[in-house]
Amino acid sequence: MLASADSAGATRVFAAALRDRGIGFSLGFSVDENVQQAILATPKTAWTPAYNADGEPRRGAWVAEITGLLNLTNWPKGSRVIVRRERPHPSAQLTFTDIDGHRFTAFLTDTPSGQLADLAMEHRRHARVEDRIRCGKDTGIRNLPCHAFAANACWLELALAATNLLCWTQALCFTGALAHTEPATFRYQILHVAARLVRTARGRRLQLDTDWPWARELATAFTRLRAAPWPAA
Repeated sequence: MLASADSAGATRVFAAALRDRGIGFSLGFSVDENVQQAILATPKTAWTPAYNADGEPRRGAWVAEITGLLNLTNWPKGSRVIVRRERPHPSAQLTFTDIDGHRFTAFLTDTPSGQLADLAMEHRRHARVEDRIRCGKDTGIRNLPCHAFAANACWLELALAATNLLCWTQALCFTGALAHTEPATFRYQILHVAARLVRTARGRRLQLDTDWPWARELATAFTRLRAAPWPAA
């Protein structure tokens, strides 16, 4: 079992508690002055290409380990610090923590083996959890609107169901930008389309507004849904 967290979870107490329970960790690590000095002292030959989420090398991104350049004696034994360096896109605005024209992120892990790029990709998958939390907040769980606990519990269940339906709809029925767009955009482009359910030839047919800019994408989504290999009842 591996626990993952952003830099807010990178505390010695939390890491030690995970170690005591036999749980591995991959925790975001703040890029402070000591880490910056370690990055500057890292030779160019120590950097290896980073991977995309699909496991392919990512252009303009590298990873390196700087464990030997930091004092980690207060952290659980076997802790390692791995840094990811990435060239920002042309329109990105650099911050004062960026070094040598690159953006750096670091994480602390106690995974003893594996390629650095694999460990970095595994840690970055935590961002998917944060994405789902953000989507959940945009789908109703940001605030509980009722005074009674039972009513708020019902609201939470409905909001979580809506979040799951939205997630699976995008994953199963859409491709491209609509498969990853934010809930507000998806609601406007897809869920707000004008349609009418009519009876014809002893069946029902959903007629979409043909002038809606995303009507074709929605019709394709229904086609993909009907063609999905659903398990037999």
